Amino acid sequence: MNKPRESIGRVEGVTYIDDPADARLDDYRELNSIAVRAEMEVAVKGGEYFMGEGYVPIDRMIDSGHRMRSVLLHPKRLKRFIPTMARPEMAGVPVYVGEQEVIAEIVGFDMYRACLASAFRAAMPTVEDLARSCRRIVVLESLNDDQNVGAIARAARAFGIDGIVISPTCNDPYQRRTVRVSMGEILHMPVARASRDDWPSALDTLRSNGFDTWAMTPDVGAIDLWDAEVPGRVAIVVGAEGHGLEAATMAACSHRVRIPISANVDSLNVGHAAAVTFAAVGRPGRAR
Repeated sequence: MNKPRESIGRVEGVTYIDDPADARLDDYRELNSIAVRAEMEVAVKGGEYFMGEGYVPIDRMIDSGHRMRSVLLHPKRLKRFIPTMARPEMAGVPVYVGEQEVIAEIVGFDMYRACLASAFRAAMPTVEDLARSCRRIVVLESLNDDQNVGAIARAARAFGIDGIVISPTCNDPYQRRTVRVSMGEILHMPVARASRDDWPSALDTLRSNGFDTWAMTPDVGAIDLWDAEVPGRVAIVVGAEGHGLEAATMAACSHRVRIPISANVDSLNVGHAAAVTFAAVGRPGRAR
């Protein structure tokens, strides 16, 4: 393999790699295989880890207090990353640089100008923890699209949602695409996963802690979002696109709420619907 050809020259503190089989790069293998990654990211010696991709998500990883494991960069990504390397949180964190063909063999596909990092996961709070500490929560049931989970997390941070509760069948909120789409904001949100034995009764935990639980639905018989009185504590419950919320989940909520849209449009993407709801809930003068 050729050595990296970096226009800025060799950078102190960087490890240049030319062997795709180097065990130090094992965090980055099979990036496109959800099943393989799920097993890898929970089995790593020393604790679970997750991946970030892109300058901003990596900065947000560091800002969020997650302890970094390593960084893998294409040579053309290095110059912009040098200021990040100087951050105190990056002390002792290895930064690897490899050419396109080397990185492609490591990650399992031809990733264009890779900018990747791995970090240890923080321990998740419980649903009860969030019920005690938050005022506004979004609850995700069975969302299986990483991009939707990421978009919802980003909107939640933008509109003042305090925490996220996910059902036992919801996607891993730390998947690489979720972190990337959220621009790293998912890492700044406390996320609690309900167990299979605690679903949908986790909604009862929220209600017993003073939350109104809103089941978001297109049902014309539901309360119009624009007319809904926003309580002091509210949990916005959304389901997967197409199927929506399960009947038991809907029944466990205190209210059903709909977003009025044009009759010419069938529905909204769940990420867009969540963002609209967050904005409406957070509008000045809406809360009781």
